[in-house]
This record gives sequence, structure tokens and C-alpha cells, in this order.
Amino acid sequence: MFVTDVIYKLSVCLHTFEMQLQAEEDETGEIIPLVFDRVSLMLTCAETCDSFRGKGWRKLASTLVDEDQIETLKDEDLMIDSMKTSLFEMKSYEHDGVDLEDGKTRKAGDNKPTLRKIPNQALLSGLAYCVSSCSMILVNKFVLSSYNFNAGIFLMLYQNLVSVIIVVILSLMGLITTEPLTWRLIKVWFPVNVIFVGMLITSMFSLKYINVAMVTVLKNVTNVITAVGEMYLFSKHHDNRVWLALFLMIISAVSGGITDLSFNAVGYAWQIANCFLTASYSLTLRRTMDTAKQVTQSGNLNEFSMVLLNNTLSLPLGLILSFAFNEIDYLYNTPLLRLPSFWMVMTLSGLLGLAISFTSMWFLHQTGATTYSLVGSLNKIPLSIAGIVLFNVPTSLQNSASILFGLVAGVVFARAKMREKS
Repeated sequence: MFVTDVIYKLSVCLHTFEMQLQAEEDETGEIIPLVFDRVSLMLTCAETCDSFRGKGWRKLASTLVDEDQIETLKDEDLMIDSMKTSLFEMKSYEHDGVDLEDGKTRKAGDNKPTLRKIPNQALLSGLAYCVSSCSMILVNKFVLSSYNFNAGIFLMLYQNLVSVIIVVILSLMGLITTEPLTWRLIKVWFPVNVIFVGMLITSMFSLKYINVAMVTVLKNVTNVITAVGEMYLFSKHHDNRVWLALFLMIISAVSGGITDLSFNAVGYAWQIANCFLTASYSLTLRRTMDTAKQVTQSGNLNEFSMVLLNNTLSLPLGLILSFAFNEIDYLYNTPLLRLPSFWMVMTLSGLLGLAISFTSMWFLHQTGATTYSLVGSLNKIPLSIAGIVLFNVPTSLQNSASILFGLVAGVVFARAKMREKS
């Protein structure tokens, strides 16, 4: 009779448990991956059938719970109390907070670090993003032109090495979270990383021969290539305002090149190659990210993981290209590597490169994609002025007008994209 009563109450318990799971599924629209071991299942049954007492319950539980686990549970009341605590924690696990980074519910016991509340974070993050992005280009120009450093691939290699070291240190300290680099993830990411390395190298080479203002204007060509690529690859249609802005960008790039007093064909060739590689990286990145998320342990791929993944994979590829472009002999003979000040400037450029990744993510989370895009376009104006003033770039009224026209076209493009999305 007792066994029959036990079996009946257990069936009621399991049915109740099943109905709870079904309710969770109906409420959220998806199955919540609740993980229960055999002990947790028995504890859940214990609350529903709390009339169980004595040897019969202990004997039944022993068929499902290991002996060493039973020894830690002094009596049935302790088992029930433990179960209630487990259920309370499970509720916290399901409903605590919201993770602003990935839009998912923050889970109890999740030790992901969060930013402290700082007043005016949107303004502060925007200033940090603008300063770091402008400084990065200006410092690279200073290293390549003022120092006359002829090893752009090595500069890229050193910057990425600095980024990898800092990200690993921050991850070990628990300040950020990164995905482990598995072979499956590397195989998925390697093709887009080749484009990433090519994008960085061509940017270095073009910056050596072209002034900062013209590099900024010519980068607008990337938007044209990307828009055409989206139309043919993803059947995405843009409205007339977007195409008008792109047409203005082309006019500004052509007129800027014609009126450029420091025109250099080699530099312009590198910059056009950079535009194609940057557009290719943009077009392939989203699809690669979606595939990469499927092979990560967490099912997600945050900005820190992408920084670590891109920069780590670029190290062996950059080393091979340094040998291929005969930079090793140059590095062996150049006296620049014996100057501590030169190493300080190169290290600063690596820190700024990492700062762009961090501040751009911070700014994007504090505002949104629309504000981020518009500020990025407006940021080119002080960058161009600083590039002309700091490096004594010879210019003319026509060239200055072309540069200004291109910068305005960039702002018009950003606003057109904003309206298109709305």
C-alpha cells in the first residue's frame, strides 16, 4: 500500500514538474534549458510530496541518489530546505537583470564584469571614441612619415601583439570575458582574418604616401563599394538619398585627387585597394560571425573575443608577409629600433588601436548605431584639419574645398542611412 501511494504521488509530482516546464515554454516562446541532475529532480519531487517521511522515502531516494550524496543530507527536512534554496536560486537565475551587451537575461552567479555607473556616459564614451580614433591615425602617420619608417607590416604586427597581450591580461584578471580559441573557431574565422590583415596593411602603406585629409576623403569610396555589394549579394535596395550621398562622395574623391598638390600614385593605389578590402571585410563579417557563434562554447562572440581572435590570427600571417616584403633586413639595419622613444610611440599606437575597439563598443552601447554612425562621420572633420596642420600638408583652395565637400558628403550619407533605417 505504501509503495502504491509513493508511486502515485511521484507521478503527480513529475506531472506537476512537466507542467511547470510547459508553462515556462509558453510564456517565453522558447524552451528554457533548465538542467537538473538526479538529486535536484528528487528534491523537486520532495516539495510536492512533502508528506513523505521515514524509511520508505529514504529507501526510494537511495535508488536515485548516490550514497555519498545521501550522507550529506542528514534528514528529509534538510533535503526539502535544500530544494527550496535551489528553487529560489533558479528563480534568480531566470529573472535577474538584463545584460545590455547581448540583450539576454543576466543569470545569477554569472560573474561577467559590468561597468560602474558613471554620470554622462554617452558623452564620455563619445569623446573617448573620437579621441582614440583620431589619435590612432595621426600616430600611425607620425611613425610612417615623420620617422620615415619603411616597415608598415611590422608596425601592424607589433600593434596587434600589444592588443593580444592586453586582452589576455584583462581576461585573466576577470575584467572581460573572451571565447577560447578552438580549432573549429579558427577554421571558420581564418578567411575573414586574411581580409582583415590585408585591410590593415594597405591602410599602413597608403597612409605613408597620402596626407591624412585625403585618406579620410578617399575612405568614403568604401561606402560606395559596400552599398553596391549589398545590392548584388544580399538584394538590399537603398533609397535615392543614399545614392545621392554616394554620388557626392565619388565627386569629392575624384576632385580631391585632381587638386591634391602632394598626389602620389602609389599611395592612391594602396588606398583604393584598402577600400575594396574594407568593404569585403564589412560584407563578409556578419555572415562569418553568425557561423562562428555556432562553434563557440557560449553561442556568442563579443567584441573582446573578436579583437583577440583577429589579432592572434594576424600574428603568423603578418610574420610571413614581413619576410615576403623583405622587411626583416630593413629592421635589422635601421637605427630606429634602437631608439626608446620610437618604441614608446609604436607601443602607444598599439594601445590606441585597442582603445578604438573598447571605446567604440562602449559608445555603441551607450547610444546606438544611428548616433555612432553620425559621430563617426563628423569625427572626420577635425581629423582632416589636424592632419593638414600637424604635418604641414601643402594644399590649395580647390583641394580644401574638395576635402570639405567630401566630409559633408559623409555626413549626408550618415543621415540618409538613418532615415532609410527609420
